[in-house]
Amino acid sequence: MKELFDIVSRSCSKKVTETYSTSFSLATRMLGPTIRQDIYNIYGFVRFADEIVDSFHDYDKELLFSRFENALDEALLDKISLNPILNSFQETVHKYNIDRALINAFMQSMRLDLTKSVYKTTEEFNQYIYGSADVVGLMCLKVFVKGDDKKFMALKEAAMNLGSAFQKVNFLRDLKDDYETLSRTYFPNTNLDALNEDSKLAIIQEIEENFSAGYKGILQLPREAKFGVFVAYRYYRRLLRKLQQTPAIEIKNARIRVPNTEKFGLLTRSYVKYQLNLVK
Repeated sequence: MKELFDIVSRSCSKKVTETYSTSFSLATRMLGPTIRQDIYNIYGFVRFADEIVDSFHDYDKELLFSRFENALDEALLDKISLNPILNSFQETVHKYNIDRALINAFMQSMRLDLTKSVYKTTEEFNQYIYGSADVVGLMCLKVFVKGDDKKFMALKEAAMNLGSAFQKVNFLRDLKDDYETLSRTYFPNTNLDALNEDSKLAIIQEIEENFSAGYKGILQLPREAKFGVFVAYRYYRRLLRKLQQTPAIEIKNARIRVPNTEKFGLLTRSYVKYQLNLVK
C-alpha cells in the first residue's frame, strides 16, 4: 500500500532535517502543522544533493550525483520513487506545483560544486547563489503561500533575498572548511589568504542588505509560516553578529557557531516578541 510507503518517506525527510540541522529543524517545528512536513520534504532533498558534492570524498561524486539526478527525473515523472527522500519531495512538488525551473537551477549549482572551485566575478557568484539558495527559498515560499501565485509573486524578491542572506552567512561561517577541505572560494574579489576586517565588513554589509529586504517579506507571510521563518531569520542574524564580532583571522581558522543553549534562548525571546505583536 503506497500510503504506508509515503508515511515512511515523509518520516525519512523529517529525520534528515533533525539529524543534519538543529537550527533549521527548530525553525521548521515552529511552522504550522499543515505546511511543516512539506518543508521537511524540501530540506531532505536539498540536503542529500548537497551531501553528495560536499561529503562523499571517497566515492565517485559525479557518478553518484548523476544517478541522483536521474532518479529525481524519474520521481517527478512517475510521481513515485523507491528513494524515500525523492518520493516525499516529488509529493510536495506536485502538491504545490513547484516550477521545475527552480529545481533545475538548484541542481545546476550543486553540479558546479563538483568542478568549480573559484568564483571570480560577481555575476558568477550571484548565479551560484540563485541556484543554491534563492530557489530553495522560492520552493519554500510556494509551500508557505500554499501555491497562491499572486502571493508568491508579491513575496518572491523578499524570499530570494532571505535565501541569499542565509547562504552568504553560511559561506562566511564555513570559510575554513570550504577553503581547506573543499578548495572552494565563493566570495569574488576576496583573497581569503589575506582576509582582513575591511573585506569582512564589505561582505557583512552586503548580507545586511539582503536581510533588510528579506525581513519585509517575513512580515507579509501567512500566519502559519511567519513565526517559523522569523525564528530562522533571528538565528542567522545572531550568527552574523557573532561573525561580525569575530576577528577575520579567527574566522579563517575556526568555524563560528551559535551554541544550542543560545539557540533555545533565541527561540524564547522570538516567541515573546511574536506573541506581543512586536514583529513589525
